[in-house]
Amino acid sequence: MLPIARQRSEATLTAYRTGKSDLAAALSARRDETAITLGADKGYDAQEFIEACLSMGVTPHVAQNTSERRSAVPDAIAQIEGYAISQQKRKLIEQGFGWAKTVGGIRQVMVRGLERVDQMFVLTMAAYNLTRMRTLGQIRLQGQ
Repeated sequence: MLPIARQRSEATLTAYRTGKSDLAAALSARRDETAITLGADKGYDAQEFIEACLSMGVTPHVAQNTSERRSAVPDAIAQIEGYAISQQKRKLIEQGFGWAKTVGGIRQVMVRGLERVDQMFVLTMAAYNLTRMRTLGQIRLQGQ
């Protein structure tokens, strides 16, 4: 799996949820007749985020946060086969972010400003995608 979209925002306590909602809205506006699912880690398991996704016609495949509380993910969604598959595939996406932090140097960025950090992130993820495509055999180096 390769990352294809991103959303940037200032670092606040709820920016990641509202940013992901904005990304879901943009994707649902571009869609044709295919269903859209949105995978996310358990930090997104909040009632307002789940409701926002459902209101846009996006099925939230959010990891359930059941530590000391009830998950906001409806049982009807959590019990479908696609949800379980999505949770397995989510780990593959996390590999890209791990690579970006260890190899790509975004664990502690050396640039300041939202625009510059965004540019660094895009270049790092493009390098990751090229590395993955090479590993998957989708591109060949010249002379091979």
